[in-house]
Amino acid sequence: MDLICFSHLRWNFVYQRPQHLLSRFSKTYRIFYIEEPIYQDEQTSHFEVSLIANNIWIVVPHLHYNLSEEEKITSQQHHLSQLLEDYKIVNYIFWYYTPMALSISNHLNPEFIVYDCMDELSAFNFAPPSLKKLENNLFQKADIVFTGGHSLFNAKKSSHNNIFPFPSSIDKKHFLKARNNTVAPPDQAVISGPRFGFYGVIDERFDLELLRIVAERRHEWSFIIIGPVVKINENSLPRLNNIHYLGGKTYDELPEYLGDWDIAIIPFLLNESTKYISPTKTPEYLAAGKPVISSSITDVVNPYAINNLVHIADNADEFIKVADKELDKTNKEDWLKSVDNFLADISWDKTWLEMVHLIEKTMKEKKSLFTPLNEEEYV
Repeated sequence: MDLICFSHLRWNFVYQRPQHLLSRFSKTYRIFYIEEPIYQDEQTSHFEVSLIANNIWIVVPHLHYNLSEEEKITSQQHHLSQLLEDYKIVNYIFWYYTPMALSISNHLNPEFIVYDCMDELSAFNFAPPSLKKLENNLFQKADIVFTGGHSLFNAKKSSHNNIFPFPSSIDKKHFLKARNNTVAPPDQAVISGPRFGFYGVIDERFDLELLRIVAERRHEWSFIIIGPVVKINENSLPRLNNIHYLGGKTYDELPEYLGDWDIAIIPFLLNESTKYISPTKTPEYLAAGKPVISSSITDVVNPYAINNLVHIADNADEFIKVADKELDKTNKEDWLKSVDNFLADISWDKTWLEMVHLIEKTMKEKKSLFTPLNEEEYV
């Protein structure tokens, strides 16, 4: 079978859950990763299809910006059908990260439908008004639903009868490299310590005011911020001599930067957009052997903070207090041992395999519902 994924995230944007899972599925499936449209001046619309890895095709719709909403949908439906024909896609699974894609795909008949609900997208800035309605429709159509964390599972569990939580996982081997990294990247090597670091998307979830206040009160600390700025004005970023914005880095580069930090941070606001998130960076920071200071995100508090693996701070006073305490530590062996014990049974490989087993189980159950009865057995 083939797997057709509909995502609101660009494949080459930030390497996270979709890439981890679908790269593993590509061992046995052809993957067609359908991104959101790019709008342009060209009169003719088309799907740009690129093979970027073994069995992984990235599909980017190119649409004229003057199309009506109905024309945008009709055009994508047409090109999606053409994609199936061109690549001889006959038996296939639909895998959704965005309910918005339902409108361009509901004319087709997949063998199976997965909704991997990794975030509460309706709570993000600029979320389309129709998203909630389409998500309700997707819950009706999906054969199985996964959620990106336990708090999101609790919020969605009444919406589907075959739903399972899969919190953020980790590629430990990749991030363990940070523990042995002795050479700082050139753009970070010139920054004095102690170094506090963050990587990820800088958007409406990031607590810029907390960063500003702490940086003002601790001039001797350096704050390294890695990642793209999205959906917020770059002019809103605090500009101080000890805050360093290094831009986006590749997934392969992250351990090099992590290895040179003293403390990793997750300074998220507590609002609707962060209510159900399960930051992938939490276990990645820990695998790198870095102490973590996070705001009290539900899926960080439980399980990480309650197991004394992560510090929680929601304001500048709390942040400075736990940071001073952490920087004064001289022995972290017991903490590292606890971290390694906790992470021992967590991996993207395991997450993927558990998903595969649940999908296969549901497929068998679904197939049995439509298997014709042998009437002779009941005579």
